[in-house]
Amino acid sequence: MDDTTYRHYCLDLLGSFVAQINARAEHCAPDDPLRELAAGFTAVSGGEGLYEQGPGLVARLFASVPDLAPLFPREMLWFMGGDCLHYMPDEEQAAFQALEDLRAEAAAQGEVLDYHREKTRLLKLQ
Repeated sequence: MDDTTYRHYCLDLLGSFVAQINARAEHCAPDDPLRELAAGFTAVSGGEGLYEQGPGLVARLFASVPDLAPLFPREMLWFMGGDCLHYMPDEEQAAFQALEDLRAEAAAQGEVLDYHREKTRLLKLQ
């Protein structure tokens, strides 16, 4: 998976999360903070402002709506980096770093990494 494909993949993951949080927010009162949070994630879901505003939105999600935090894609924590990495254990960060290294190595050799297979292997997913 090349960098462009990886970016689109991550933004698709974010888009799926945005759909879920918006579905929950639409049932909330107009002044419910979840509506504002959902609007913030919607605004960055196309990629613009993601690195500037995304970490703050993630922090608010984990602090103020922890029951929705498991819906947030772990891959997006890695993709945004910085303070978002505080929400990942060291072992998970190491697995994502190894995955990133494999992607870079494949690209340097002109190959395309089977990202999903390697992700499953490194993160021990089913």
